[in-house]
Amino acid sequence: MTEHPIRRVVIAGGGTAGWMAAAAIARTMGSTIELTLVESDAIGTVGVGESTIPPMITFNRLLGINEAEFMRETQATFKLGILFDDWKDRGESYFHSFGITGKDHWSAGFQHFWLHGLTKGHAQPYDDYCLELRAALQGKFAHLPDDRMNYAYQLDSTRYAKFLRKMAEADGTRRLEGRIAQVELNGESGDIAALVLESGARIEGDLFLDCTGFRALLIEGALHAGFDDWTHYLPCDSAIAIQTESVRPALPYTRAMAHDAGWQWRIPLQHRTGNGIVYCSRYLDRDAALDRLLAHIEGKTLTEPNVIRFVTGARRQQWHRNCIAIGLSGGFMEPLESTSIHLIQRAVLRLLRLFPSGPVSPREVAEFNDQQHTDMLQIRDFLILHYKATNRRDSAFWRQCTAMPIPASLEQKIELFRETGRVFRKNEELFAENSWVQVMLGQGIVPRSYHPIATKLRDDELARLLGGLRDGTNATVAGLPEHAEYVARYCGAAPAPSPVLAA
Repeated sequence: MTEHPIRRVVIAGGGTAGWMAAAAIARTMGSTIELTLVESDAIGTVGVGESTIPPMITFNRLLGINEAEFMRETQATFKLGILFDDWKDRGESYFHSFGITGKDHWSAGFQHFWLHGLTKGHAQPYDDYCLELRAALQGKFAHLPDDRMNYAYQLDSTRYAKFLRKMAEADGTRRLEGRIAQVELNGESGDIAALVLESGARIEGDLFLDCTGFRALLIEGALHAGFDDWTHYLPCDSAIAIQTESVRPALPYTRAMAHDAGWQWRIPLQHRTGNGIVYCSRYLDRDAALDRLLAHIEGKTLTEPNVIRFVTGARRQQWHRNCIAIGLSGGFMEPLESTSIHLIQRAVLRLLRLFPSGPVSPREVAEFNDQQHTDMLQIRDFLILHYKATNRRDSAFWRQCTAMPIPASLEQKIELFRETGRVFRKNEELFAENSWVQVMLGQGIVPRSYHPIATKLRDDELARLLGGLRDGTNATVAGLPEHAEYVARYCGAAPAPSPVLAA
């Protein structure tokens, strides 16, 4: 552990993780540190993290990024959620949106009033009360006053890294081209002393960020931080990604389509569509997976298939000695809920909040590791939910998923909702109550009871509440422009069309 203030920060690896870290650190810390990023153009990146979640808006705003410029440079579209096909059962779909459904009471979420409404003959779906969900399925979008539309982005992650590189270098980041040949350790402390490149160049530092992806050259290759394997909960271990021409106007959502050994994604950008298949190699081999992917894409292929093997899990220590793992070097969870870029963002912002003013404190390291581990456990549980809570028994893969034991933390969440309709968010948990409700209902978990506060409303009051919320949602959606039209205007010279807002 460093015994003097951190002045030299070295980032190993570029890509989305490296340049997100560089851009944020350079803009925040300025000339108080010397920031160097080492990467090789000869080493490719995974580059499939194209679907994001709303906290990315905060990250971009913290960096002072102009949204329209960012979207032009990354060919981004807006994202209101994810459409899940064939997860609960074959032929059935549901939508996980970024919005808030209905109107909560401080003592109970809207789902309790909706559940009570079902007993009173109000049979409209839970989906009808969510603005983002209804807008997404109708292919509409606009920025609304008071940030009433919750959204994220679908983007080209390679272009995003290039966009951030320009910012980081303008803010003083020094980029060095070259492959890392050796990670040199300090013989006394065991910390990383320097990175030695194939050219012989030696880059010393006080703090090293490992953004080398699955290779984890620093955090694992040199420091042996350890890894917890979670494939017993999330058995998919392979993916194939491919890009295609766009054949239709881009929709404001990502699709996740389940198959008998995993699932397939489709992500519409301005200039192309990102496609991929995630699968368990125990039940589907690579050639069969590629054939299945190619049979379910739209448009001409633009790239060769990118085959990715992975192990789901987390590094036991994300900050170990004077090295911090950022991105895939710290662990991996499949992109089912678009959390890969978010985990990069969380790690970078957490580092900046805990950035030492003097020698590194073991307490700072422990706090960083505890928060990172909590983030990953909570996301892990949310992903497991999609596989465990399903009616599918039509393949060996799904039978394995439904039969597997699950973490006690997830079992508590599922059973509490099943019995009472309640969901509680803990310790700044990423996924809010409405996310859990939408996915649990979508996967077929129906509560057996609800909060008694819902029965406080008279029948006419309940009818007015539900009808008013539904009518307000429908009126707002009706006034929104088409998503593709809005993106084209917003990212171009002309102003984006304004929505016709309901009274």
